[in-house]
Amino acid sequence: MSAEDRFAEDSGVTSGWLARLVGRPREGRKTDEVLVIGLGRFGGALAETLAELGHDVLGVDQDAARVQHYAASLGQTLICDTTNAAALRQIGAAEFRQAVLGIGGDIQASILTALVLMDFGIPNIWAKAVTSDHARILHRVGVHHVVLPEHEMGKRVAHLVTNRMRDYIPLDEGFSLVEMGVPASLVGLELRKASVSERYGVTVVCIKPGGGLFQLARADHVFGADDLLLVGGHPDAADAFGSLA
Repeated sequence: MSAEDRFAEDSGVTSGWLARLVGRPREGRKTDEVLVIGLGRFGGALAETLAELGHDVLGVDQDAARVQHYAASLGQTLICDTTNAAALRQIGAAEFRQAVLGIGGDIQASILTALVLMDFGIPNIWAKAVTSDHARILHRVGVHHVVLPEHEMGKRVAHLVTNRMRDYIPLDEGFSLVEMGVPASLVGLELRKASVSERYGVTVVCIKPGGGLFQLARADHVFGADDLLLVGGHPDAADAFGSLA
């Protein structure tokens, strides 16, 4: 299992946005340095995954036990009252160009910390919200990206439990990726002759032959009963095609 997959499993949110944390360089910090505030289940899993992917991570929390727990895996962990601008500035938070705010249990602390990070001018801030109202406030104060892990995971699992899909990844409101088996009606057909796009409104992006590895779909591939498919399309079309597996 990859680091991104472990993050998705541990934190309850899809991992596709994780790579977007790294943007353009900012003077004073390297491009691969990330400040993670709040080392609970979400923030801790995210921080460890970023570290495994080769990024330098500073993990910050008010809870000494959490800071101690992640000291070995992150390398840099600090205890700090993150609602205190002076304290955050003292540990160098203002110099980071990307930060993740993982505080969820204390909404007031989350919002106050977000305000401090915005005042620092950090250009790429991600934050966890626990309710839609919390998310709306974080957006209002200027946080660049807000995620609701429980909400997103609930939507994802809903597609899986009502279909025979292996995985479901919503990329935006109009496009989803689905990992699934091959519908019985396609077994033995070449991809180009199956007319999947025309008949079902989805595109077969990758194919994993039985016992093999995922590879880009080829027009001359003959669908096998043990193949796995990665298909993309509108969520309604992806759901309908996934139900055929």
